[in-house]
Amino acid sequence: MIDHLGIEVADYARSRAFYERVLATLGYGVVMEVTREMSGGYEGCGFGPPGRPHFWVGKGSGEPGRGAHIAFTAQRRAQVDAFHAAALAAGARDNGAPGLRPHYHAHYYGAFAIDPDGHNIEAVCHLPAEAQP
Repeated sequence: MIDHLGIEVADYARSRAFYERVLATLGYGVVMEVTREMSGGYEGCGFGPPGRPHFWVGKGSGEPGRGAHIAFTAQRRAQVDAFHAAALAAGARDNGAPGLRPHYHAHYYGAFAIDPDGHNIEAVCHLPAEAQP
């Protein structure tokens, strides 16, 4: 159900160093980093087991300590499209139309919305179009 989650931080370098030290005790490290140039405004890194970032810390346009980023797993791109449409119909604000996000990986297909309480919610499908059930 949950693909990954993220928190907005005030000082990215400080928070990255903190979580690198703390999560290393559990066997986790930075497995991916996203720059402002790649994403259009967000910089952050994802921690997890090798090749799979599950927990993100970063700095974007949000306010630290307010809201969260929660991504839900989708099995098909059509589900991502439906999730986004349903969120907007239910009163969410658009935060990124359905589409490929190749700065994460070649088949990352996601859509984003801001829920009524200010949380950035996402649906994401990691499968190539031809491999979807």
